[in-house]
Parts: sequence; structure tokens; C-alpha cells
Amino acid sequence: MGVKGLQYFMDRCCPEACVTVNLREMARQQQASTTAPHTSNPTLVVDGMACLRHWYSCKDWACGGQWREYLDILKRWVEAFTSAGIRLVFFFDGVVEEQKRQEWVKRRRRVNGVISKIFRHIKELGDQPGRELFCLPSGLATFTPFALRSLGQEVFCSVREADYEIASYARQHGSMGILGEDSDFIIYDSAPYLSVAKLRINSLTTVMYDRQRLCQTIGLAVTQLPLLACLLGNDVVSEEKMRDVRNNAMAAYRKNSPAPHYGAPQGQVVLAVSQLVSSLWSTEDEETELVPQSLNLSAPRRELLKKGVCLYTLPGQKRPELCEISSLPSAFEKYVSPEILKACREKHAAAEGFMVYTVLCVGVTECSNTLEDEEDTELVPQALVYKPCRQLIYGLLLLLGHDGRIVDPPAIREWFVFPGNPLKEPDIVHPLPVSLPCDQPSLDLLWFSTGPDVSALRLTAFLTIFGCPEFSELYGVIEDALLAALCLVTYLVLQVQTLSLEDVDSYLSQAVCLRLKSSQELQQIELPFFSSRAVQLGSLYVRGLSHLLGANCASGCPLPSAALMPWHSFDGRLFHSKYLLAHSGTEKAELLDHDSSSLSLFLQLREKLTETCSKRGRVLQSRPNAPQSRPKTTTQTGYRDRHSGWAPSGGTCWRERGETTGGHRRGRGWREREEETEAQREYESTDGPWARGGHRGGGRPDHHDRGNQNTRRPPKPRGRAYNNRGKYQLAPRWPQPPAPGM
Repeated sequence: MGVKGLQYFMDRCCPEACVTVNLREMARQQQASTTAPHTSNPTLVVDGMACLRHWYSCKDWACGGQWREYLDILKRWVEAFTSAGIRLVFFFDGVVEEQKRQEWVKRRRRVNGVISKIFRHIKELGDQPGRELFCLPSGLATFTPFALRSLGQEVFCSVREADYEIASYARQHGSMGILGEDSDFIIYDSAPYLSVAKLRINSLTTVMYDRQRLCQTIGLAVTQLPLLACLLGNDVVSEEKMRDVRNNAMAAYRKNSPAPHYGAPQGQVVLAVSQLVSSLWSTEDEETELVPQSLNLSAPRRELLKKGVCLYTLPGQKRPELCEISSLPSAFEKYVSPEILKACREKHAAAEGFMVYTVLCVGVTECSNTLEDEEDTELVPQALVYKPCRQLIYGLLLLLGHDGRIVDPPAIREWFVFPGNPLKEPDIVHPLPVSLPCDQPSLDLLWFSTGPDVSALRLTAFLTIFGCPEFSELYGVIEDALLAALCLVTYLVLQVQTLSLEDVDSYLSQAVCLRLKSSQELQQIELPFFSSRAVQLGSLYVRGLSHLLGANCASGCPLPSAALMPWHSFDGRLFHSKYLLAHSGTEKAELLDHDSSSLSLFLQLREKLTETCSKRGRVLQSRPNAPQSRPKTTTQTGYRDRHSGWAPSGGTCWRERGETTGGHRRGRGWREREEETEAQREYESTDGPWARGGHRGGGRPDHHDRGNQNTRRPPKPRGRAYNNRGKYQLAPRWPQPPAPGM
């Protein structure tokens, strides 16, 4: 969540509650105070989503991510704590709760505005923007839990609000602190809240926000902080809902304090509302109420406040009956067995699965912002490119073992951020059946049975989702990571008709060459300039890896999860360099770093891809698109306009299906600026729970103008936008991509 203005108040107006601490010394003191023998090291609970922006300090972020370098950074970060005797426990967002959906949508729209500026910069200047427009690589929130697990760390994925689970775990296990960047951790009566933004990793020092000292300053008890948080505004009780309460509190505060010692408006608001809260409970009976009757509110607003206050009540604390949380039934429990649901929850909570839990147990999937150029009318957004494979994943989970006579076929609600999607309501997506070479196997068979036949069936199910079941003959012949890369690029060629032979060469050559390069070599790659189209293709690939991961989980894990991680098949700078070379007509030997074995492997993979696509009627064309290294103005007709048959004015395209979202509002006050900073920090690219409001944190270029791709903007499409109440079907010039193999 996040309490509006509270973090600012503590930093600027309440310095006595901001205490610099040494984590190594804190751990030593906690260890010394524990008398029980054989106790484990002091535990620090880490809000992983809040750390993403601090962890990712690699040079490149717009090209798709420098994943091996990022893995090295995580390793050094973890070692700094473990060498000090501190045990780390990481939590990541696993769901976006519906009561916070509107706030999630607002943040996604704000990040869209940042992404538009990023692409404008790339196309005008031909380089990556500075940190003022920094956005995390797409998929960072998805793959970081797997990275930490590979480093031997304990990682959890939340099944409800992550802040709540973090605070609950820290309280129940007597943790030394919570490392994060969310003012809600001040409100929870849990372990001390430690700032990751102010962390100095070399000295292990940071700032602790002391809730007891805060309460002394503002005149409240710790138990009154939840109501204060809701009246100030958070993700459940919006700032607008309680504006009149705050205005009345401010009027009373100014009347009673003609010369307030906190002159800043932020300080006055917090103090004014604190005075109001402290005056509400006048009798002993009222002390048991969540929201005192003396706070005159309408019934709906009172219930909203009660709900908000309840979310701060942790297990073991006083919990009125209203705050009891009942376990909701699975969204689709009638389609799958109890064993499947149990395994699904366990894998999700242990951060070993992806997508499956939210589909079966919640009935919702979501994906946060991706680096996609809203002005590029040629490349279809990743959400639409991968929709056919998601439908087959849903079908594998919900339809497998059924005979097709389901009376009420299930449907999944998708919240995917992409240009043209107004996010007013979810897209309702129905599963598609997966055709397997046996008689209706059950999902239980696929997940729990053993034997070579079942192993082969799992692999076939996985490959069928991406339209290339014949690739099963390559299993064990080439590395698993290369098989996954070949599967993904083949799917992209089948779904995205504008991909060229040069694009395929870029994808495959970087996957092959990556195997032989160290992290240091990848960091030393120099890019003469940035292509906006290559930026978008990089993000498209990484989002595809997350879909491979989801399909693998649904299929019973025929491939090890490690094979699907980006650090084994993708590096942003390497891909970008291969893209520039491939579209400049570079010889294949140079494209493969003059390594004969790499060249031979590359040619074999490309032959297999082109052969598979040809069988499905997709013939790749060579369309070199050599970008210009220096922006310059041109009035020439671009390649697409000359050869695609499209009118220069653009015509109807997929982007006309909905209203364009995003953009920055002007003239915002301090609260709005604070929200924007938070939204940019939270960008994840989460991924649904793939991103906390942008996971918490939680690119796009070139228009196929073959002569000047970084500077010439395509004409804006004309015509009326489709307003079809959230059913975001492609417009006539962009037919819906067929399901693979259908």
C-alpha cells in the first residue's frame, strides 16, 4: 500500500523518528539477547519488489536487460548480508487484490507516460535516456525470485497483499527488521522498518523509521496508526474519499494552532489528522471500535474505513470479528482436483511457479507495463502476440481431461497493459483445448505421474502451446536454454507477420553467442546508437520467456526452470548489437563472432525454424532495415509505406481499439508528485503480480522507416477508435493471431 505523505513527513518534519542504524550491530545485539541454544542467525525480511530499482544498476536497461550482470549484482548484495551473519528472507507480490485494482490501473497509466517519453528520446537522439527516465527492464519482477532462489535464498511469493505477509512473517518470527520502501511498514505493529533507499551496502548502514518516536511526536498510540493511515489515504481508502475529513481537520488545526511549528503543508496535514484521531475515542466502549461513531461518516465510507483498518491488523493481534479473513474457494476448483490446487498454492508460495496459481485460484492474470512504442503501428503489443499461447495454457489447466461438454466454460480475466488499452475492465479470455497425441489425459497425470511416456507427454504439451511439437526431437540434442529460445523465436515468427529474416538472425545469433560470453564481456559491448524497434523486440522476447515459464509450469515442468531464465538465453546489449549488425547486411561469420561451432549451430537452428514455419505457410522475407546512426529529418516515404500497400496516412490499425492512456498531468501538488515518483519506482515491468502496481519496484523503439528509423515518426492512424467495452479485438488490418498449431 503506502500512506500518502507519511514518509515525507517523517523525513522532513520528524527527524527524531529517523534513526541511522548499523545492521551488522543490530544483528549482533539481537544474537546476544537470544538465550536459546542453536538459534538461527538474525533474520531480515526483505520486500523484494521495493528493492528491484536499487538492485538493477546495470548500464543498459532499455535494450531488455543485462541479466548476467544483474545476477552478479544480486550475488554480491546477498553476500554482504550473509557475511555479517544476517539471514535474508525475501517476499514478492503474488497477486493484485481487487480492492487495489483501481490504484494499480492509475499507476500503470502514469508509467505509460514515462515510457512514451523514453521512446521519444530514443527516436530523436538515438541513445538511451538518463536516469530521469529510467524504467526497469520488462520481466524483472518475474525472474528475480528465481535468481535469488538460484543463489540459495529463501523466497516467498504472496497469496494476498505482500505488505501484510511481510509484516506478519516479521512479527511471528521475531525478525530484526523489514527492509523495504513503503510507509505501510510504519503502520503495521511489527518489526522495525528499515529503508532500502538509504541503505549503504558497503557499511550495512541505513535509516530506521521508529514508529514509537513517531507516535510520541504526533500524540497517538500505535493502535491508532491504522486509522491515521486510512484518513490520510492509501491504496484501499483513496485520498479523494476522505478529503473532506482532512479539510475539516486542517481547519480545526489552524484555528487551534495559529503559528504551527510545522509550516510545510505536508506536516500540517499529518499533524491535523493526528489531532483528529486522538480526539475520537472518548469512552471505554468506543476504544474497541475500528472507526469511532464520533467520526460522522456515511455508512459506505465507514465500511470502507473499517476495511482499510482491518488490513493493518496482523495475526495474533486484537482482531474484531469484522477483521477475520476467510479463505476464499478457488476460482476454478470444479475443473481441477484438490491435489492440483494444493500443489499449485505450494509452488506459488515458494516462488517456484508462475501464472498457474493466479489462473486456477484467482481466475485473473495481469501484466504490468512493457517497453512498447505506442506510435509504432507495425509491431503488435506483446499482450496480443502472446494471447493465443495463454489461451492454450488456460486450456491445459482447465480443459485437460474433459470431453468438451462443459456447460459453463471457464473464462480468465486479463489485465494486461499495452498501448490502446484503457484498462477500464479486464479482457475476458476463454481457454482453448490443447491437442495431445493421446486420449484426454488428465492434468493430474501430467503433473504427478512418472515414467518416460509421461515425460514425453509433458514436453509435447509444452511445445504444442507454442506451435512447434516437432521440436521434441531436439530435446537432449541441444541445450535446454537453446531449445527454449528456438521455441520462442519460432512462435514469434508465426504470430508477428512483420518479423523479418534479419530479426530472426538477431534473436538466434545472440542466443548462440551468449553461451560463450562472460558477464564482463557483455558489459563491454559498445552500441553506436539505439534503435527503437530493437528496444521493443528485446522486451517482446523477455516477455515471451515469462510465457515459456507459465507454459512449463502448466505442463508439469518438462524443462528445468533454469533453462527459461533470461541470463541463459538473452542479453539486451548483445541482442541490440546483433540487431544492428544483422540489419546492416553483416556476413554470418561476423554475426557469430567468427566462431565456427557457433556458426554451425546457428545455421542448424535457423534451418529448423524456417522449415517449421514454412510448413505452416509462413515464409520469412529478408527486409534489411539499416538504422541511421545520426538522426536527421527526411520526407522520404519509409520502407513500410513503399512496400506494404498501406497508405502513408496509416489507416486503421490495432491501436484504434481503445483510448490511449498515460501521460503526465501538469500542475500537480506534492501528493501527486509523490505518487508519480512511487509509480516510476514501482515499474516492473509485474508483471502481474508480475509487478506491484508496477510490481512495485515493478522500452520500446523504431518504426520500420528503412531510411531513418530513429527519427521519423509514423503517421498517426486516422479513424474512429473502437469502443467495445473492453473486448480488445484487433482491427481489420491486424487479424487476431491464430493459436499455434490450430
